[in-house]
Amino acid sequence: MARKRIVTARINGCEQSFLCEPRQTLLEVLRDELGMTGTKEGCSNGNCGACTVALNGRPVVSCLVLAVECDGTEIQTVEGLADKERLAPLQQCFLEQAALQCGICTPGFLVSASCLLKENAEPTEEEIRFYLAGNLCRCTGYDKIVKAVQAAAAAD
Repeated sequence: MARKRIVTARINGCEQSFLCEPRQTLLEVLRDELGMTGTKEGCSNGNCGACTVALNGRPVVSCLVLAVECDGTEIQTVEGLADKERLAPLQQCFLEQAALQCGICTPGFLVSASCLLKENAEPTEEEIRFYLAGNLCRCTGYDKIVKAVQAAAAAD
């Protein structure tokens, strides 16, 4: 068995160190070692986007990133979007637009949309749909998700 490695990363604004095996994915470490269960496991092969987190400001599917590769990085999960007192405007817009149903895909959509709005504060509908194309939803049909992102962009 391979020796565990110490990894230090800034997760949701706080520096954290954790032990992980070289084969463990970032998704496994976030959920199983750090208790951050907001990031969901959907397909485990990078196709659904449910496990999307921001790695150094870019959306990545955490099921395809090895945790040992994250030493010295900045990671934001869905738990890092809101402060302790209230939801982030994007999260509030998802609620108000009813842009969720079962909730498995929602964290990935929120993190991806958050990355988009940091890059482009006024995206068009086409830009939103293109940027979120790596996130799959089996329940909503996407229109409410796109409207929620548009509402969040308009609110800022």
